Amino acid sequence: MEQFKNPIAQSIKFGVFLAAPLLFLYLVFFVELDQNNPAATYTLAVALLMAMWWVTEIIPLAVTSLLPFVLFPVLGVMNGKVVASNYFNDIIFLFLGGFLFALAMQKWNLHKRIALKLMLIVGNSPARIMLGFMLATSFLSMWISNTATTMLMVPILMSIILKLEEVNQAKSIHSFSTGLLLAVAYSASIGGISTLVGTPPNLSFARIFAIYFPNAPEISFASWFFYAFPIVAVLFSITFGYLYLAFIKRNQKEWTQIDHSVIIHEYMRLGPWIREQRIIAFLFVLLAFLWFSRADIDVGFFTIRGWSGLFEHPKYLNDGTVAITISILLFLIPSKRGRSKFLMDWKTAENIPWEIILLFGGGFALASGFKESGLSQWFGEQLIWLKDIHPLVIVLSVSLLITFLTELTSNVATVETFLPVLAGLAMSIELNPLLFMLPATISASLAFMLPSATAPNAIIFGTKRMKVLDMSKTGLALNFIGIAIVTLATYYLATIIFNINLNDFPTWATD
Repeated sequence: MEQFKNPIAQSIKFGVFLAAPLLFLYLVFFVELDQNNPAATYTLAVALLMAMWWVTEIIPLAVTSLLPFVLFPVLGVMNGKVVASNYFNDIIFLFLGGFLFALAMQKWNLHKRIALKLMLIVGNSPARIMLGFMLATSFLSMWISNTATTMLMVPILMSIILKLEEVNQAKSIHSFSTGLLLAVAYSASIGGISTLVGTPPNLSFARIFAIYFPNAPEISFASWFFYAFPIVAVLFSITFGYLYLAFIKRNQKEWTQIDHSVIIHEYMRLGPWIREQRIIAFLFVLLAFLWFSRADIDVGFFTIRGWSGLFEHPKYLNDGTVAITISILLFLIPSKRGRSKFLMDWKTAENIPWEIILLFGGGFALASGFKESGLSQWFGEQLIWLKDIHPLVIVLSVSLLITFLTELTSNVATVETFLPVLAGLAMSIELNPLLFMLPATISASLAFMLPSATAPNAIIFGTKRMKVLDMSKTGLALNFIGIAIVTLATYYLATIIFNINLNDFPTWATD
């Protein structure tokens, strides 16, 4: 990443960082969006200050995320107690539980066993090796962080590339190695879209949607999956085909000797399944089952009843409850690897990314400020002219904007800044808010162009086997493909999954 830290770029970032407080003060003292509601102006000032500091990353994202806790009470936007409640809620616990389980998988090397086994099953031709890496990466990124998944896969991938270079000229397999690296990075981003816990923007959406529309049907783990997984399946297939044509089929010459022994050797080094891996694998399946089956699933002509209905107060139970329940079990089930040890320990749990949790909290607090101050409504009124635009065009525009913006900014920060605005827009033009908030969330994971856009992109670029031009050319095409898929999936599939009627403004959006 040092290549991107040139003096000019850093000077621009530092200039934006210094300009942000000046803009904040100007808005607070000299601007009135609504003469009868100064809180709207104050919230906009805080939002722009946070957005500019998030973009520059001069100070940690987590520190910027704490600004609402200080500024909202000082400016009279929200009570400090209410602001604080946004920093810990059911979505935060869902993230915590999911991450604790991911750490347990990593502690006992279960994630590596799953990845290697998938690659062994797929086969050892060039196309099959690429497919194996993509399947393993996508599957793991559904449950553990995209960064951790990529960090696991890249060393295995590099072992295969080095093995190939021993029997072939490095130039002859350069294209293949580039394609493999891109396949891993892109698969990590694509796979994370599938589940609520797969990537932070998904969790941000679930909470912000609940903040704005508390009476709306719940966005459960299952309902999100049924919407997102078809997008992932189509995008995954197109990405594989595109990378195969660009980096294997056109350039494959005399280097078909793909040695599968590297993967076999890595898998054999893991040894036989141990008791701890078997238990965690069982708990993993149990966790996924409980997430999918908790809430009722409406398949159109009949409804599959969720297990939460067995309890007196089914709405008291949520996906965060399930995640923490299984996580607690990890600390209670003993391990045979030493006396007084368990499947999970707090030393391992200390690796929880608290920066992301604070980033979540800051975004949720900002979203609450948008709602409570009336700023979302104000934005909606300014964009009322969009009522005459076809919804499909708006969905496409939202996806296009967020996709390319997240190439330059944090995907979580981007989502948490724009979702409140989109909620206000939907209420103003009286369209189902999901029609705009869903594509914005998915699009935040479609950053395929720049090494600095996502951690997976940065990791593969760090191998020094990747040119920015290669990533940019390949990623640009995938960006537009992703935008088209998300737009069509939202307009046609989401309307079925989430019961969106384009001619009817839902009552839950007005309560």
